[in-house]
Order: sequence, then structure tokens, then C-alpha cells
Amino acid sequence: MPGSTPELPVMVLDALTPTTRRLVVDRRGSAVWDVESHRGRFAVKVGRPIEATAQWSAQPWTALAPAREAAVLCRLGREDIAYGDWKHGTWNIQPWHEGPDLHELWEPCRRQDASVRPSARVALGCVEALADLHARGWAHGDVQPAHFVVGPERTCLIDLALARGGPVPEEYDFPFRGCLVHYEAPEIARSVLDTGEAEPTRAADVYALGASLLISATGRRAVEYPDDAPRPVQREAVANGRRRPVKVPGELGALVDAMLSHAPEDRPTLDEVARALA
Repeated sequence: MPGSTPELPVMVLDALTPTTRRLVVDRRGSAVWDVESHRGRFAVKVGRPIEATAQWSAQPWTALAPAREAAVLCRLGREDIAYGDWKHGTWNIQPWHEGPDLHELWEPCRRQDASVRPSARVALGCVEALADLHARGWAHGDVQPAHFVVGPERTCLIDLALARGGPVPEEYDFPFRGCLVHYEAPEIARSVLDTGEAEPTRAADVYALGASLLISATGRRAVEYPDDAPRPVQREAVANGRRRPVKVPGELGALVDAMLSHAPEDRPTLDEVARALA
């Protein structure tokens, strides 16, 4: 049942025959497992619908997200991807990416007595991972620090369930209704407020990457609003451009400030960001 202890669907157990399994994430609407088997190491995502509460409306799309992400990965030519349905929603199997995420890696930069500055090399790795997706004709739609896994050789961009750029199976598709507001571009926030939906764009991804670099380096959101504010209040602040001053140390400061420009056309392209960092 939704809300109960997470379980691995029988189809996943049959496909992988796990030798070890570890629950990594258990949140409303989804669970992620780190699974090892004779075939290798995999991330298993299991989706279920979010039931309505006094604070939140029902969110049935979370049940479809793992299958939609897998369909996107398949269209991008990724291998070792499997997905299907289970009794509460959908699941997917994909290769495991080893490494800390951006927010975790830059934790030393956020300490009060920090002597460590955010690394331009790490930031460039995030830019290159997002640029690769854009070069294939897709916008991510859900760029945030947790979705950049900084590996020993390269940075991987994960969680493509909200990406737009090509057709996916109709039975697993759903409208884009925004992402975490901390990383939402003003035009996305305004569209969600006005219509309930939006269209992910590469310019909005650039804004989200700037917001991700900022919060990872400083612990501060790009936009000021109360921590416990409802999402419409948060989005109104973003849409109205109530932005805090950017105080990222080093060469990243001016670059992040430009990436967080209110108007999409004023933001640098990822190529321009990469050249500045390189």
C-alpha cells in the first residue's frame, strides 16, 4: 500500500536476483534502492501515487515517473535499462552511479569557518553533463544538486523523469507542473501559477543549475521567502524576482549571478558558462 514500508516488486527480484539491497531513498511517491546482483550494481526506482492530505493534493503522476524516466533514457540510447508496472505504479532498473552529489560534495564550503572554495572543475563537470543532455535535444526540467552525481571520472546527471525533448509512451506520460521551487526559473513559476503547467526549457535549466551551484556553495536559496511558505507563495516570490544577492566566493560568483538572471534571454548559454569555467 502507498505509505507503507517500501518493497521491491517481484518482477525486479526476478530480473536481478539481488545479492544485496539497500534502501537509499524513501519519500512520498517513490523509493530508490541500491541493488547488487550477479549482473552488476543497479539503481532501482519504484513509484507509487501520493495520496491527498490536508496540506497536499493527490499526486498520481509519481506512480508513472520511474517508467517515464526509463523511456527517456532508452530514447537517449542508454543501455541496461528496464522498466515495467507493478501493483501501485511503475518501476525502473538502471546502472548505479557511484559518487557524492553536488550538495554533499560541497558541504565543506558551507561551514561557517570554511577555508574551502567551491571548485570550478566540479562546476564545469555539472555544466558538461547538462550540456550533453541539451545537445541531444532535451531539457531536464528538474535540475537540482542531488541530481548531479560527481564520479571519479565524470559527473552524471540523473533523474530524468520530467525531461522533455521527444515522445514517450502515452500511458506513462504526464504534464509538467514544475519542480522544487528553490530551482525553478521565474518563467516556469509564473506559468505554473497561471495555468498549472509549464514547459521545461534549456534556459530554465541554466537558471536551475545556477541556483544549484549557489545553494551547494553557500547553503542559501536564490530567492527569499519564508522556509515554511506554501508553494504558491514560494512561486510568487520566484516569479516576481525577489532574488537575494549572490555571494559565491571566487570566480563562480559573477557567473552564477548571470545564470540567475530573471529574463531567460539574459542568461548565458551552457557553452558560455563552460568557456568561462575552463
